[in-house]
Formats: sequence, structure tokens, C-alpha cells
Amino acid sequence: MENKFDRGSALSIFSSDRKEDIIALICALTIAAVVYFTVK
Repeated sequence: MENKFDRGSALSIFSSDRKEDIIALICALTIAAVVYFTVK
């Protein structure tokens, strides 16, 4: 039985899912830090 849906890798601008996850994590931490220091 084949999967109807993939993980959306065709729409990814990065070559690997690992790199995409790391970039997303860095972006999330950066946004969290900006919000933290702005509200503080």
C-alpha cells in the first residue's frame, strides 16, 4: 500500500529535512528571544 501523501519535501527549499528542521529551530529560538527581550 503506497502513501497518498508525502511529507511535502517537493515544496521544501532545503535539500534535506534535517537542515530544514535546524533552520526552523534557529528561527523559532530567534523569534522567541526577540519577543522575550522586547516584552521584558
